[in-house]
Amino acid sequence: MDLKDKNILLTGGAGFLGRFVLQKLLERDVLRNKILVPRSFGYDLRKLEICRAVVEGMDIVIHLAAKVGGIGLNREKPGELFYDNLIMGVQLMEGARKAGAEKFVAVGTICAYPKFTPVPFKEGDLWNGYPEETNAPYGLAKKILLVQAQAYRQQYGFNAIYLLLVNLYGPYDNFDPASSHVIPALIYKIHQAQKEKKNFIEVWGTGKATREFLYVEDAAEAIILAAEKYDKLEPVNIGSGMEISIKDLVILIAELMNFKGEIRWDPTKPDGQPRRMLDTSRAFNEFGFKAQISFEKGLKKTIKWFLENH
Repeated sequence: MDLKDKNILLTGGAGFLGRFVLQKLLERDVLRNKILVPRSFGYDLRKLEICRAVVEGMDIVIHLAAKVGGIGLNREKPGELFYDNLIMGVQLMEGARKAGAEKFVAVGTICAYPKFTPVPFKEGDLWNGYPEETNAPYGLAKKILLVQAQAYRQQYGFNAIYLLLVNLYGPYDNFDPASSHVIPALIYKIHQAQKEKKNFIEVWGTGKATREFLYVEDAAEAIILAAEKYDKLEPVNIGSGMEISIKDLVILIAELMNFKGEIRWDPTKPDGQPRRMLDTSRAFNEFGFKAQISFEKGLKKTIKWFLENH
């Protein structure tokens, strides 16, 4: 599918991931006036009438808008994370179907996988258990969009695809310690310790859990490639294919930020899912996606952006 002459709805297009997806669309010569980026203060996608309005006349819907956060936010507001993410996605896809959109790109999350999934996570294992408890409401809300996409394809012939993204990081991330994910939270924490001349930082959990991270610009490229080239019902993992323990992650970020202090672990706080790493072979085989930015290079770019902008 050539995106150049399409009317594209990009929800979440002013957010962390969305701004990079928008840039990728512009690089493919999509005219800016053909891309609608609804902002949350003017378009509350939890309201059915708003969802119906924004999809009118759109050829492609790329749905990135979400309420997201780290373990802390997931523990504090599981009901909001479930309801807001579920209702936005379900109503938007129904609106797009009724409006005659050519394609719907639903972006899900690695949090949808069962808590104890064999590593690397394969798409076929998605339904083999319940997600990790601290982020299950969010993960399940996004997972329902896969069910909806497949049901709509079966009954209506609606071309909806579903992508499973790992944890993202990069410039413009959310560095608010109350709601951020692990990488921006650690960068902020170390920076604050350096500013306050503290000789230690405290980190949640034991450090034993592992995670996979994908640089945000790579994720944006994957989403656009899928919009152009993928039209099947099976979900597709989008990741970098790497795995690092939280302990090693903290040590690496401390080194890159020249922090020499002590790392104090708080095992009374949750680790979250024990291990996370995706099998990314389907994305490569189906639409040629492979992550380009190495983890250390991506971290350096992220830290540099944070220090220049905060």
